[in-house]
Amino acid sequence: MDTQQIHECCKGHMKSLFGVFATILIIVITIWFGVGVWSKISSGISTNPNLPNSITVSGDGEVYAKPDLGITSFSVVTDKITVAEAMAENTTKMNAVITAVKGQGVEEKDIKTTVFNIYPKYEWQQATCTRTICPPGKNILTGYEITQQIEVKVRDLTKVGDIIQKATDAGSNQVGSLQFTIDDEDIFKKQAREEAIAKAKTKAEDLAAQLGVKLGKIISFSENGNNPYPVYDYYTKAMGAGTVEAAAAPSIQTGENKIAVSVNITYEIK
Repeated sequence: MDTQQIHECCKGHMKSLFGVFATILIIVITIWFGVGVWSKISSGISTNPNLPNSITVSGDGEVYAKPDLGITSFSVVTDKITVAEAMAENTTKMNAVITAVKGQGVEEKDIKTTVFNIYPKYEWQQATCTRTICPPGKNILTGYEITQQIEVKVRDLTKVGDIIQKATDAGSNQVGSLQFTIDDEDIFKKQAREEAIAKAKTKAEDLAAQLGVKLGKIISFSENGNNPYPVYDYYTKAMGAGTVEAAAAPSIQTGENKIAVSVNITYEIK
């Protein structure tokens, strides 16, 4: 083989090697580009090796409904020198409060004692000092305070104001937080949940279309719900201020309650 033939042979091998290298380079660039694109797509998609690729979406639903149950509390607070005196007066007044509440149609099952406390009351008394000595002061027992509280459920909300008025006229000197709620809110929660799930599904379908993937089965679901209600504080007089004067029934507005549900749904993606 002469020099020219050898040169031509080497030239052919060089072209072949260049072609192989070019092919390999194209494959590497294609893989790198594909990985980069998928990396962008998969941002926000599960990378947990123990879980399939997935997307998680959320949805909120809310329903407004008028409350059908009022809950409030009535307290009788009595201050006397002895426990016996405080107990006698407190019991008389609380029994009168319960009778007045029942007189407005509240059933016994909807009246519950929630607080009963007896507290000794002390007053700091400083001893008289002389020129040479000043003895320490001391706490002197001055009497006892008894607090009894009942929780009342009012099912006829048109009577809430009248019940407050009758209870305070009968001797309750403190009315606690008045709240309005829904006795059976499952129906409204179901409606709010359906709305929340529908919104989450729509969001998942839109997101899958944008990512160029297909939704698979649901692999996770969670729900959070809340039922806020209006709360009112209504105090008729200071504790231990004596006899309660008759007062007009307050006007109570129940408004509407919002029943809200939030859901999170995780879909497997294909």
